[in-house]
Amino acid sequence: MEKNTSSHENLRPMDHTAQNRCFGCGQANPVGLHLEFLLAEDNSVVCLATIPDLYEGPRGYLHGGIIATLLDETMSKSLRARGVVAMTRHMEVEYLRPVPSRAPIRLEGHVSHNEGRKHWTQARIVDASGAELAKSKGLFVEVNPRHLPRR
Repeated sequence: MEKNTSSHENLRPMDHTAQNRCFGCGQANPVGLHLEFLLAEDNSVVCLATIPDLYEGPRGYLHGGIIATLLDETMSKSLRARGVVAMTRHMEVEYLRPVPSRAPIRLEGHVSHNEGRKHWTQARIVDASGAELAKSKGLFVEVNPRHLPRR
């Protein structure tokens, strides 16, 4: 995906292993979104991206499933930024405005609170003017990475 930059924020590249086949962030997935996340000073995550029209629903706008994927990936990365590996248990999406394809968007995510292995997260998508296009809340359950299958 094409990268957008923000010069007035102190965002730094997030360390994570993205050389995998994850549809959202995996560089090894030839049809994936190849999202790259940045870590903000408050430990929230940000992704500046332009999603191609390959992932459209209606002409000029992203498919609703892709919007949900962007939000899910952002919430997941907000946990990874804290060293937590977790999987989505429940997710709510509010589609507020159509999300354009081939236009700069900003994904933002943060962890709301934790209880043991349960982690509540939030994410949103905003356009270049700062208008909120979609938002989500999710419950993620922490998993032990040693129990995940290896390839």
